[in-house]
Amino acid sequence: MTPDPVVCPSLAKDGVPRCALESLRRRIPMSAHLAVVSLLIAFLSMLGCFVRAPGLSMSMAEGDTLISVDYEIFGKVQGVFFRKYTQAEGKKLGLVGWVKNTDQGTVQGQLQGPISKVRHMQEWLETKGSPKSHIERANFNSEKAILKLDYSDFQIVK
Repeated sequence: MTPDPVVCPSLAKDGVPRCALESLRRRIPMSAHLAVVSLLIAFLSMLGCFVRAPGLSMSMAEGDTLISVDYEIFGKVQGVFFRKYTQAEGKKLGLVGWVKNTDQGTVQGQLQGPISKVRHMQEWLETKGSPKSHIERANFNSEKAILKLDYSDFQIVK
């Protein structure tokens, strides 16, 4: 029994069934396919679903919520290259923000980036610091979720 091509339009003239999608695909111009793909990419990009390289305008990198947190480090943290090591560690982790010495002998700054990397940096600030530093305590405050980064890199502020 040969199927009727009038009843099933996805059949070839010889009666051999074709994939319905293949039949449909032949009827839709390639430019329409490209337009749909472009719209999908634009929509996903708007939602922030793409992973971006560290330091670029990240919004939801690695599926991690972006946060901002202020910090102040107490102890022997001035005159021991603490700011330089903090900047290097922040950049290594792909974080952005700033670090500066205060008149009170502490170091202050702000971290921004994916929560897991900020947590790693907070631990580093509390326990490690620069090789010649001696950290007595670290205070973290003003933590908040953010939609986008306010800085493009990690700066030492004078």
